[in-house]
Formats: sequence, structure tokens, C-alpha cells
Amino acid sequence: MTAAVLSGEGRSPVKVVASAAPVVVLLWVLPYVLAPYKTLLLTYGLVMAIAALGFNLLLGYTGLLSFGHSAFFGVGAYAVAFMVKYLDLTSMELFIVGATVASAFVTALFGLVCVRYTRIFFSILTLALSQVLWSLAFKFFWVTGGTDGLRVPTPRLLGRAVAASEDKTTFLVHAYYSYVLVVFLACVALMWVIVNSPFGKALQAIRDNETRAEFVGVQIWRYRWIAFMVSGVFTGLAGALWVPLNGLTTPDILYWPFSGEIVFMAVLGGFRTFSGPIVGAIVFNYLKTYAVGFTVYWQLLLGVILVTLVLALPTGITGTAGQLLARLRRAA
Repeated sequence: MTAAVLSGEGRSPVKVVASAAPVVVLLWVLPYVLAPYKTLLLTYGLVMAIAALGFNLLLGYTGLLSFGHSAFFGVGAYAVAFMVKYLDLTSMELFIVGATVASAFVTALFGLVCVRYTRIFFSILTLALSQVLWSLAFKFFWVTGGTDGLRVPTPRLLGRAVAASEDKTTFLVHAYYSYVLVVFLACVALMWVIVNSPFGKALQAIRDNETRAEFVGVQIWRYRWIAFMVSGVFTGLAGALWVPLNGLTTPDILYWPFSGEIVFMAVLGGFRTFSGPIVGAIVFNYLKTYAVGFTVYWQLLLGVILVTLVLALPTGITGTAGQLLARLRRAA
């Protein structure tokens, strides 16, 4: 990656697109190079990158640490599962619309309570509200399936279903991966526009100095509420894309450790950079998958690896890479 892709800010759209084009081409051809299993892992990584990108609008640009983004991810996933079970729908486009509406509604309600507070109070409120949803999904098992969860079959993509002669894995590796990649690129482009717009600059002003931002006329509560909603909708969209890929949704994705994973993705990649959460989500997904397959004590192994990475790379993967590129340029 080039420095432009790593930073994602302070450059013209033309330069950013030119810098990102090789990465897009690489992502597009990878399914034809990688093994099917690794392509599926990359698909999971892109989905989680959308969630981490939305989360970072709060942490990296607004200065609010949320421990409740598993709620919005779960709302998106359960919205799809309910549409399959109770409405007998199979269209991925309808799933995306339904999950977006559901996550926007939930985040709007949560935001009315949470954004009035900052720092640890905001974090605890988001955590508490997410646990309310987890408890509801766990207790109302006749609706949500409880710990058994709800199954979601492979959906239709632009009206196209899995052919009778086509293997499901092949469909997911090629057709669904391409679909997720297009949605991912659209989300990246939209988020780049948001953070570089006057709205995004106002969020950064609130993050850096709330008092000064208020003095120059920025309506703190309203900006935070809108950022909270946008962040939740991105995460809910990720949940909608995740559940057909996984084939099953359970209350586990609403539980607080899942929120912790989203937080760690942003921190691992570098929450002070635009592309940091994207890189962090993909790397974390691969690390977790291989740790699970390596040992039954995968939590211990993964924890040691992640702590080592954070201590060795305090500015995240992309932040450290940007610093190294700058040093190489100065040396040259």
C-alpha cells in the first residue's frame, strides 16, 4: 500500500482513487488465486472491515469509545434472519434494506440516551444497552431461536440464486465474494466522503476540543447523534452481510466480547488512520481463525499475539507502516 491509501485523508479524490486502484484490483483477482477456504476468510474479513470502519467513525473521529457495537451488528443479522423465517424472503437486496432500517431505528433510540455523555459513561451505557438486547435474544427463544439460533440460507444476489448444478462453496467464493467486495468498496467510498466533509471535520473538532467546537457554533449533541447513527448503520449492514455467509445467527454476536473484538480490530490496525480499521479487521480475522485451528488454548495464544502486536506497534499496523514510509522517504 502507498502512503495515500494508509492515510486516506488530506488528498484529492483523484489521488486517493489512483492510489487505491491497485489494492482494488488485487482484491478482485484474489478469489482466482487463493484457495476457496482462504477466500471465505477474506470475505469474513471484508464484512468485519465494514463494521470496524463504522465503529471508527466514533472512536477515531468523534472520540467516543463504544462497547456496544455488537448490538448493532446483531440487529442487522437478526433482521435478516427474521425476514427469512417470518416473511419468507430470499433477496439479499431486501435483506440489506431491512437491516439498514432496523439498525438505524435501534441506533437512533440508543443514541438519544448515550450521546449525552462522554468518556467512561458513554462506554458503559453502550455496553449496558447492548446487553439488554443480548438478554432479549437469549430469553425470547420462541422468537429468536435462543442458543440454537436461526438459520439463514444462501440468498439471491440480484435475483440470481445458487444453481442446481453449482456448488454452494463456489457460489460463496465467487458470486458472494464479489457482491461483498462491491458493497465494501461503496462503504469505504461513502465513509471517506463523510470524514472529509464539513460534517467529518466538525466531528474531529469535537474530538480535539469540545469546548472550542461549541464556541464556534457546532451543535455537539446533534453531531454526535448523527455520527452514532451512521456508525451503527454501517455495523448493522456488516451484520446483514455476515449472517448469510455464516448460515446461522445466535445471541453470541450480541454479547459484549464481540464488541471487544470490533474495538480491537480498530486499535490493531490503527484507529487514527482511515484504513487502519480495515487492515485490522482482516488481520484479526485471519489471526483468530488460525489460532482456533492451532490449539484448544486459542484464546491464550491469540491474546499473547495481539498484546505483543499492540505493544510493538503502538500506532497500529497502518500507523507504523506510514511512519516507516516517511522515514524511507527522508532517507532517500
